Amino acid sequence: MYCENEPRMNPPPDPNDLWVFAYGSLMWRPGFAFLERVDARLIGAHRALCVYSFYHRGTAERPGLVLGLDRGGACRGIAYRVAAAARAETIAYLREREQVTMVYRECTRRIWLKGDPERAVSATCYMVDRGHAQYAGRLSLEQKLHHVRQGHGHSGANRDYVISTVAALEALGLRETELHLLAERLKGTHEIAASAAS
Repeated sequence: MYCENEPRMNPPPDPNDLWVFAYGSLMWRPGFAFLERVDARLIGAHRALCVYSFYHRGTAERPGLVLGLDRGGACRGIAYRVAAAARAETIAYLREREQVTMVYRECTRRIWLKGDPERAVSATCYMVDRGHAQYAGRLSLEQKLHHVRQGHGHSGANRDYVISTVAALEALGLRETELHLLAERLKGTHEIAASAAS
């Protein structure tokens, strides 16, 4: 098992191996050992900055904003294959990380792994719970900027989360207009001046 992106021979799949679909910080900081890392696509849900963060990237008093899988559309991300022997340990880790406030629904969804041909596998995914108090819904760019600028929690600055996620998307050859616009605003000179003033 390994945590780097070095090319190497992958052990043959075991039917009990665990697949995990990553669309946000898990793309650039999985935090668990895996056997394989593959570009992947989920149909029926899209990546959205739609979750108020009260723990990792903000507080209840000054919420940040993080990504969720929201219904409709499609999402490209990363699939990790975890050894069957590490399944329970990995699920426990993911629940501790993702489910601090139970804003996500842990579910199994079919994803498509990049390849020739593509192949479908069942993967653990974390979908946003639209009925949860932290579901932000659709916010304007200015509203998102407000929350990301103020957000800081146990995992660090909300600004760093957005910029790191955009960098991970770019590494996959993806550009998501609204997230990229947000990152550009956060990295702009006016933002640096605003941070210095505060």
